[in-house]
Amino acid sequence: MQRRKEDYVILVTGAANGIGAAIATLAADRGYRVMLTDINEEAARSLALRLGGRTSAIGLDIRDPAEWSGAFDAAEAEFGPVDVLVNNAGIIHTGNARDLSIDKHRDIVEVNLLGTITGVHTALQRMTVHGRGHIINICSMTSFLPLSGYATYSGTKHAIRAFHHSVAIEERHGPINFTIIHPPSTRTAMLDQEMADPTSVIAFAEKSHAPEQIARVVVNAIVNKPVEVVFPPLAGRFQRVAGVFPQLMYWAIPRAEAAGRRRRTKLLAAGKVSS
Repeated sequence: MQRRKEDYVILVTGAANGIGAAIATLAADRGYRVMLTDINEEAARSLALRLGGRTSAIGLDIRDPAEWSGAFDAAEAEFGPVDVLVNNAGIIHTGNARDLSIDKHRDIVEVNLLGTITGVHTALQRMTVHGRGHIINICSMTSFLPLSGYATYSGTKHAIRAFHHSVAIEERHGPINFTIIHPPSTRTAMLDQEMADPTSVIAFAEKSHAPEQIARVVVNAIVNKPVEVVFPPLAGRFQRVAGVFPQLMYWAIPRAEAAGRRRRTKLLAAGKVSS
């Protein structure tokens, strides 16, 4: 018997703003029960209150295994076992590798990579016990290309993609589905941070996407269960191929940087952050 979407419980990380907030909002609008989690608990709870009774919120530092357990416990107590984990939370410190402190490099790794791993590890245990589940990891198009100005950030995204597919293969005979989604430049606070740093010009090589565009793909994936999604569909495929061939990559990235530099200059002159 097919379950109704109203019976599904979705746990979203980084849900206080940006892509995570858009995902939580759309999932709630479509009738799912949603547990919003974020290191900014107050902001997550405020959004949950606005979204209404089929949502709740709890603070979660994704680096902390105990807090992951607490988030799953809270979701189960409120709604029932978690059916879908949307692993969305992440950070960036902009700048060339030589200019970032070791603490900032470590911070990116601990949040983006180890935080994601900890969430997947927790979900595997919980979902296996309940005999069902779906893990959706929100990664990045930088998982295919080692971009200048994003050395450690893109390094963590490369690692997340490898980890995700490795675990999915390991668990292929189990009850859990796996999806990985790679957003491009998206109009969030992270893009504001990138606009302020000239080393991040490549973020502006293409038009940015609204968080709601990414959210639609993520929430649709709850039903469709794609293995992997790239953005935009055509250009994303080229980027994936370019990352396989070093000569093509070394040719393409400086040209993308130049395009991004021109677009960033126009946006700054127009007083905009994105287009």
